Amino acid sequence: MQTEIPALQPGPHDPSLRPAIIIPVYNHGRSIALVARNAQQLGLPVIVVDDGSTDSTAAELDTLQGIHVLRHNENQGKGAALLTGFRAADRMACTCAITLDGDGQHDPLDARNLLAAVEDGKRCIVIGRRQGMDHLVHVPWTSKFGRKFSNFWVWASGGPWLADSQSGFRLYPLPEVLGLDAVARRYQFEVEILVLARQRGIAIKEAPVKVIYQEKGKRISHFRPCLDFLRNSRTFSRLIWSRIFSLFRP
Repeated sequence: MQTEIPALQPGPHDPSLRPAIIIPVYNHGRSIALVARNAQQLGLPVIVVDDGSTDSTAAELDTLQGIHVLRHNENQGKGAALLTGFRAADRMACTCAITLDGDGQHDPLDARNLLAAVEDGKRCIVIGRRQGMDHLVHVPWTSKFGRKFSNFWVWASGGPWLADSQSGFRLYPLPEVLGLDAVARRYQFEVEILVLARQRGIAIKEAPVKVIYQEKGKRISHFRPCLDFLRNSRTFSRLIWSRIFSLFRP
């Protein structure tokens, strides 16, 4: 059943912000239509980037009206899908992008919390800090451990100290984030962008959001613990060495 969400009204957020919702998706055919419809009720442009899905995702998206759908011919990674969405939103003259995952773990209504965290139009990244991750029944231990692991290594790489560096529910300023030139194109994009943003003086904040984890067997995750652990290690190693070398540059 579709959750009714009232359209986004002028609130405590800066009225000069022109946000777009960006949803990267890969093989989430069971959830993407509901996620997109709920996001659409915020009254903001909604851009869905289908990152080469091979299940029913494309067919589900074809049933929706009023959604901007972009497609990669083959899977390129979440970071690549986000960049495709950022460029599209920038061309639409949007000044910021609110990203959320296509698996249904985020409540689009919480976008208001992210917008409210932007004060006086100051350009910043806002991360949706997922509430109750340590106590929810269906949250796998890999997600709990991975969040703490990532928090520490983002900080060690020169990024800010955060409570939830792995949350995909975020607000990014445009076009600033496009100018950060992140190298990673998969999940690691989201941690690299935090380190680069701090180095360029872009403020990073957190705001509370809800999180919904389906029980095991119903939730589809594309996170592969071993492979993504190696990819994370490679990204953090690159960022740490870059930070060390920068100390010796004239």
